[in-house]
Amino acid sequence: MSPPPRWAVLGAGNWGTTLAHSIATNGLPVKLWTRDASQRDEINQAHTNARAVPGLRIADGVLATTALWDAIDDAEAVLIAIPSQAFREVCRAAGDVLRPEHLVLHATKGLENDSRKRMSEILLEETCVRQLGVVSGPNIAAEVAQGKPAGTVVASPFPRVIEHGRRALSSARMMVFAGTDVLGVELCGALKNVVAIAAGMADEMKVGDNAKAFLVTRGLAELMRLAFAMGAEPMTMTGLAGIGDLMVTCASPMSRNHRVGVALARGASLDEAVASLGMVAEGVHASRSARVLAGIHGIEMPLFEHVDLVLHEGLPPTEAIASLMSLPAGRDVARFRGGASAPPRPTTR
Repeated sequence: MSPPPRWAVLGAGNWGTTLAHSIATNGLPVKLWTRDASQRDEINQAHTNARAVPGLRIADGVLATTALWDAIDDAEAVLIAIPSQAFREVCRAAGDVLRPEHLVLHATKGLENDSRKRMSEILLEETCVRQLGVVSGPNIAAEVAQGKPAGTVVASPFPRVIEHGRRALSSARMMVFAGTDVLGVELCGALKNVVAIAAGMADEMKVGDNAKAFLVTRGLAELMRLAFAMGAEPMTMTGLAGIGDLMVTCASPMSRNHRVGVALARGASLDEAVASLGMVAEGVHASRSARVLAGIHGIEMPLFEHVDLVLHEGLPPTEAIASLMSLPAGRDVARFRGGASAPPRPTTR
């Protein structure tokens, strides 16, 4: 087994800070990059990041820096936890320092607005790295920071990336599973956030558990149809990065996207709902990307469409629910053709 690498974590939000802490708790040195000098000083002097992760005492092995070159230059592995709409900017800047031999993972669950590209695609465009992968799963950052049991997936076509990702993140409280379907894991991570917004609206509107289960299940079916059409492996949707992440994001009141749905159902505007979070809710952006991708691939996604209409075109949540319930019911489960991993033909709801 090769020696453990030194890590750089880019992004000192709640998930980036938690991941850096987890890696350092395993005895690996970590440099944590932040844009904010006051946040850097707090992490280095007090070992806290109170705004991002209240109550966490950050492991001593984490050293914060505001210089990208300082974080990356002496690292062998890099983990990026940057919001999707800032991801390209950071990758472009990091591209001057990253080398082909770097191992790179990202933990961003989103799609770029204008291009609808996944984060691994942006990494390949903006940097020279090739050994890359993604970390994703049912991982509410606050619970991971508190040391509560969890599981996650490291997906990559490169065994060395999986090996070092698992060694860095595995612990008595975190089971890290391996996968190779980067495309499927990334699509699950981005698209489940849109379903979580619908779940938050359903909870606040008190439409009942039956209705919420119906909405979430149909959302999963739509997600699966689009992911299959784009080339994802069907079984990815049944794992931690698929159903696992969807379950926690739709159920947990700590989920950012669920909270956006709750706020919208209470009558808040989108700007008010997002401002109340103080953090990024990726589903706000992913809903529009999903609609565009659905059109490109000829997939009907009524739940995603209605969530997008609520978010960006002012459709009241009550009207969205009523409209969804008025649609004709089609086939519940589509059959696969051409083998277990073949994508199904586009179907109606």
